[in-house]
Amino acid sequence: MSQLAVSDLTVEFRSGGYIVRPVNQVSFAASDGEFVAVLGPSGCGKTTLLSCIAALMTPTAGCIRFDATEVTALAGRARAQYRRHTVGVVFQAFNLIPSLTANGNVVAPLHLAGVPRRAAAQRASELLERVGLADRARHRPGQLSGGQQQRVALARALVHEPPLIVADEPTAYLDHTQVEEILQLLHGLAAPGRMVLVATHDDRVTRLADQVVELVPRRTASGREPEGVVPADDLVVGRRDMARSSLLKEKTRL
Repeated sequence: MSQLAVSDLTVEFRSGGYIVRPVNQVSFAASDGEFVAVLGPSGCGKTTLLSCIAALMTPTAGCIRFDATEVTALAGRARAQYRRHTVGVVFQAFNLIPSLTANGNVVAPLHLAGVPRRAAAQRASELLERVGLADRARHRPGQLSGGQQQRVALARALVHEPPLIVADEPTAYLDHTQVEEILQLLHGLAAPGRMVLVATHDDRVTRLADQVVELVPRRTASGREPEGVVPADDLVVGRRDMARSSLLKEKTRL
């Protein structure tokens, strides 16, 4: 039974002469089969959080564990294997290769993994049928609607049947009908053997969620700031009310 644990996760970087922490001491846990909504407005750290969980970004501090794997300690081949076989990523802007067909976009990661051509083609066909796009397999991204492109991206994320799916604002470019279709597909993937994390600012996702991790900026009412820290918005994180962190901007020493 898969378990995800994020403990005291912090990410910081320099921007415009300041040190910015979009994610600061974030902690939460999720279990096998859960559909988790990471909720909050643009710029509150949702993408950064998911990127760390997917091992696409290295946090400054803290720990991420998925089952027995300490994700934040992975490097080299082990990190690549985790990204390939443990986590499937669905991007906000689809990130499809324009010159390839829907089938070709799903086949591509299989080829990179060394899967034989015939087996890769069969697997891609099965996945496109699974997301309802068997009749669009030979169409290129420019010939597909936004919802159809996101379905291709979802099929691509499933090529290795990963136990963890992370989706970054997967409904951002979709109309109302397409949003409902994609959300139902994602929700259906959260079942024994797989958990799904969806970063979103769309409250419609929360009605399907087993857990909501909220990243909500608010104005702090605290007193004196520590030396060298510019006052900034706090960040509330958790199962609605389970944890807190802050977004701090520290003036860089010259």
